[in-house]
Amino acid sequence: MTGSEEATESDSSDATTLSVVVADDHPIWREAVARDLTDAGFNVVATADDGHSAVNRTLATRPDVLVLDLNLPGLRGDQVCAAIVKAQVPTKVLILSASAEQRDVLEAVKVGATGYLLKSAGRQELLDAVRATARGKAVFTAGLAGLVLGEFRRLAAEPLVKNGREVPELTGRETEVLKLVATGMSYKQIGAHLFISHRTVQNHVQNTLNKLQLHNRIELVRFAIARGLDTPA
Repeated sequence: MTGSEEATESDSSDATTLSVVVADDHPIWREAVARDLTDAGFNVVATADDGHSAVNRTLATRPDVLVLDLNLPGLRGDQVCAAIVKAQVPTKVLILSASAEQRDVLEAVKVGATGYLLKSAGRQELLDAVRATARGKAVFTAGLAGLVLGEFRRLAAEPLVKNGREVPELTGRETEVLKLVATGMSYKQIGAHLFISHRTVQNHVQNTLNKLQLHNRIELVRFAIARGLDTPA
């Protein structure tokens, strides 16, 4: 990132309410990213220079987005991401890494990262990616999106088997709720859309998690995306 680029009027138009933690072990890079975000109107609530600090400060501040490097001392970025997901905080994770290795990209998505951006990205691309990530939209550097989509398609083509047995079919209502969950709608929004209470939505989601032997909403969304359920019919 280069702090010398002038901010455009659109930089702060929808960033003022978004809070961010920046985790990177290189101080010059970390400070530059934090400065670019602050100049654009984001609220950088904390920075971290190692994996353990990244986890602790994210859990303490619960930002909208954690901008996370993969190569951190103490805990790798994918381990940090997994810990954030396990804690079930609402923070979305945007990986900002120098690595375009297939294994790194797919592992980050597997553990729950919403997006993956290379450090070669421009300032505006980063700002737009943080905004999109906060909305739960998957963001990837050009070229990486095709890689992730290809992996999702490969998974979708495989029979769904967990612990040696096929997972039971979902009911029509469970599938309907799952599709809406995959679009990023909240339980209350889904309830209003389907004219049912949000508690009923929660029950359907819990039943679906049990059937699919998944652990949380993020895993459920990844399952739905892998099978194309996030796209309107």
